[in-house]
Amino acid sequence: MRLDMNAQLMIQPSFFIDAGIQLQPIQGLYLFKFSKDLQTRLEALNERKRVATLTTDEAVELTGILELDRIFTLLNAKIIGESA
Repeated sequence: MRLDMNAQLMIQPSFFIDAGIQLQPIQGLYLFKFSKDLQTRLEALNERKRVATLTTDEAVELTGILELDRIFTLLNAKIIGESA
């Protein structure tokens, strides 16, 4: 069986951990959220992508941030699911 995968460059999500994430209390649970600065950067990169002005370096950065967002979504769902 052969899997076709598209190789995609990205900044490793761990790069953003020091300044880009926070734990935020929501309904008695601590969930992973982007810092205000990282959320603003994500929105700016998404806008540049939308208007087709994203540079290659920015595309790499955006891919890393989006991967971190997917990781947070999975972790937060697990936290919520285990608290029920």
